[in-house]
Amino acid sequence: MSYEKVLKANKIIIGTKQTVKAIQNTDVQEVIIAEDADRRVINKVLNISAEKNIPVTKVDSMKKLGKACGIEVGAATVAIID
Repeated sequence: MSYEKVLKANKIIIGTKQTVKAIQNTDVQEVIIAEDADRRVINKVLNISAEKNIPVTKVDSMKKLGKACGIEVGAATVAIID
């Protein structure tokens, strides 16, 4: 289901660093995090999402999340802007 949210979103931000920037600078509706991502990589996103009260949805696979974003590599995090 969360993969569908990514597919249907008009604007997404892909990647951990970009997601953190988006949370700090824009109106992020939701963050999608791959459960198989390295915990050290996603901790900052989880913490800042909690601080800003942004809902976090977990999906099982970085590879599937990347594919839903239309990229050939895995994605640890995705921010849904619209």
